[in-house]
Amino acid sequence: MKYQNVLTRLRSLSNPKNKEGMARFGINTDQALGISLYTLRPLAKEIGKNHELAEELWTSGIHEARILSSIIAEPEKVTEDLMESWVKDFNSWDICDQVCSNLFDRTPFAFRKAVEWSKRNEEFVKRAGFVLMATLSVHDKNASDKDFEQFFPIIIREATDERNFVKKAVNWALRQIGKRNLILNTKAIKIAQELKKSDSKSSRWIASNALRELTSKKVQTKLKKNQLFIAS
Repeated sequence: MKYQNVLTRLRSLSNPKNKEGMARFGINTDQALGISLYTLRPLAKEIGKNHELAEELWTSGIHEARILSSIIAEPEKVTEDLMESWVKDFNSWDICDQVCSNLFDRTPFAFRKAVEWSKRNEEFVKRAGFVLMATLSVHDKNASDKDFEQFFPIIIREATDERNFVKKAVNWALRQIGKRNLILNTKAIKIAQELKKSDSKSSRWIASNALRELTSKKVQTKLKKNQLFIAS
């Protein structure tokens, strides 16, 4: 499918009512068409992997075209330059999360970018750093505990950021790392307990929210079952 054909298809799927709903969830709808992920994913499957088309669609600036780009792009063809270019265009939390979880966390640069972007001041670039930490915790089955332990000091450092889209991503990273296995769970709980003593309102919120999930019966039971499965 060619670039113009995809754009025509996307515009035909435009839904103003959905766009209103997106805005209520804090999504930037300036360049949005109001197309849900449930519609975009079948379209992406129909198109198939096409890195060149993905890069073209990104330049359109259309919200849903950029999400589509992240699904059809090929991780092995992603360069650091492309990652830096796209991350600067992030202007909404869902674009940030979709690109990181569909594409960026599958590149060999993911762990390094998580660290680098966490130091940046731009709200959605910083968020991207922590979203990568969270999604890598889920998707990268071969990474070691040490790969994730390096993120703990960063989480402590940035937990004082009061910006909503940043603090929620910091919280997400801490929770996902803590749900990876029992060892990381114990360490994540310790970090959260440390954050709970902070003078920062944001740090205390992150801590309380994370502790609620990480110490829950549901999470503890699942982690213990996984540990028994691995041991057997």
